[in-house]
Amino acid sequence: MIKVLGVCGSPRVGNSKYLLDEALKAAKETNKDVEIEYVSIRGKKISGCVMCQACEKDGECVIKDDFQEIMTKWLSADVILYSVPVYHMGMPAQLKAFLDRLGNSFFGRYANDFPEGTAVLPRTLKVIGTIAQGAHIFSGQEHTITQMINHTMIMGCVPVTGDMWESYIGAGGWTYNETGRTSIEEQVKAGRNDALVAVRGSKSLAKRAVELSMILKSGGLEKQDYLEKSPTYKPFLNRINEIRE
Repeated sequence: MIKVLGVCGSPRVGNSKYLLDEALKAAKETNKDVEIEYVSIRGKKISGCVMCQACEKDGECVIKDDFQEIMTKWLSADVILYSVPVYHMGMPAQLKAFLDRLGNSFFGRYANDFPEGTAVLPRTLKVIGTIAQGAHIFSGQEHTITQMINHTMIMGCVPVTGDMWESYIGAGGWTYNETGRTSIEEQVKAGRNDALVAVRGSKSLAKRAVELSMILKSGGLEKQDYLEKSPTYKPFLNRINEIRE
């Protein structure tokens, strides 16, 4: 079973959700053993990290809001597909707040598995792909995807792209300066090429993410005896053996 979590990083229901829905449909069609889950930051209360460092003891954030719900889903997924609107050349503040707290909490969750005084973030080997869209053709889509690739690597995950030429580092789209929530969907129906490219890129991204996760999980089970020698791969092995922590 490959568990795919779609994370919509938009505070509204609109173009980001549309592209993510298309990607999730493609992920489901890739293999019959794919389980889809969707979560959105819309309407969620996610405060920013205050760097109190309390989570370094046990991985539990002292701020109680909607962060914990999304983190639980994130931890159990094999594939994460983010769909993010561009706000001021980057991701929305709500998503950034989630990522900040996720990184610190995840470090604390496994800190006791390593010698005291070391700072090791274990490798989950989740596959992560990003879709970014904005109003203008050069409004920060690549910056946003690069931010998410940095997040992917820091979290010990594996970034994935779709198929070139439509997806170099992720999938990107723009709305021809239209601000409507259904702009890309309407442009797809009208046959506008840029919108069609955004959808095809989103679909191929999802397909390759599922395929890569299948390869990683199969390889992890095959080499489990070797990987068990290091706590670095503990969260990965727990996940592929479906051990809930």
